[in-house]
Amino acid sequence: MKVGLFGLLGAGNVGNDGSLEAVLGYLRQQHPSAELSCLCSGPDVVAARYGLRTTPLYWYYARDRDPGLLVRIGLKASGKIRDSARMLRWVREQDVVLVPGTGVLENTLPVRPWGFPFSMFLLCLLGRLTGTKVALVNVGSNVINQPLIRFLYRSAARLAHYRSFRDALSRDAMGAMGVDTSRDDVYPDLVFALPAPLAEVEPGSVGVGVMEFHGGSDDRKDAAEIHESYVDAMRRFVRRLVDDGCRVRMLTGDEVDHAVVRDVLADVRASRPDLAEDALVFEPTETLGEVMTQIAKVEVVVGTRYHNVVCALKLAKPTVSISYSAKSDRAMTEMGLGDYTQDARSVDVDKLVEQVAEVTELAGRIQPMLAERSAEKTARLVRQYEVLTASLGIPVETVEVVA
Repeated sequence: MKVGLFGLLGAGNVGNDGSLEAVLGYLRQQHPSAELSCLCSGPDVVAARYGLRTTPLYWYYARDRDPGLLVRIGLKASGKIRDSARMLRWVREQDVVLVPGTGVLENTLPVRPWGFPFSMFLLCLLGRLTGTKVALVNVGSNVINQPLIRFLYRSAARLAHYRSFRDALSRDAMGAMGVDTSRDDVYPDLVFALPAPLAEVEPGSVGVGVMEFHGGSDDRKDAAEIHESYVDAMRRFVRRLVDDGCRVRMLTGDEVDHAVVRDVLADVRASRPDLAEDALVFEPTETLGEVMTQIAKVEVVVGTRYHNVVCALKLAKPTVSISYSAKSDRAMTEMGLGDYTQDARSVDVDKLVEQVAEVTELAGRIQPMLAERSAEKTARLVRQYEVLTASLGIPVETVEVVA
């Protein structure tokens, strides 16, 4: 059995790679003899980290690009032809292609139609044309206003052989765009299938997850203003925390977020020159497991990136979400913390400080509630894998896992 994995994987987003890790765990336990390969945006990283045979998703981004506009246009056009031909060859080699989680059907962050939306559409179309089954596993979606992106994602969803969504919001959004989702299931985010790390908690510590945030696809004209407002709020918030005696651990979810971290660190160190070194720390991470290990060390988490928030909830940490999309709000509501969110486009620092104080005070009630709901979500994912195996007709050859 040849099983392919597809997505924006190995490109610096640890949430995406965490979803890949969860599905790889399932495949290697349930289907150990399957031949695995990956068509992805970061082939070198995926090959080195996960031991997979990889194929690059985009030819253009591996080339030395001339700054001239006409040359760039020519290279991109040539690249689309090369990418399509390469994807056809790759899809034909597979019996099944799995798209592991992530927001592959959403535009909550800026996206261009002829980038990943077109790739998703082409994958599902080629799956139908070649007879290769394409499964969208626990994916995210939202109602999309841009006509071309909406068409590409809606068509991809219709052409897929199997769909499941990571929340009811995503399923309802795809239904609102004209896809019959009446037989599609909702399962928890794949992160809940990953093992929880053990770490000693640092007293009085707050994990602050930041993001290179410029709004979504509908906010392009205000992107610079949104970004500056968000970063300024993060500077002021971290200053307030250290002034209150908190130990702050900066968290990220993508390599591009490091620029915001550096900005915040420089601001706080310059304005608080006598601040102890261990009062404000940042340790770069490369995997979601490393992010979860850092989250395990703190008492409270304030997160922006969706998977910072979801990992904190999984680890039963009192959490406040600086939300950039409805998916984060939904995750917080499902776990019983719907009152502790804010819009990333207009962060109220005073309110944020109050919310942190409140969830800290209520930690004794919040943590058991989160632990119980997290365990329920993990159990649901076991059922997801059973349904996926049956739906795709993959032979089961479970191997015993030795503790």
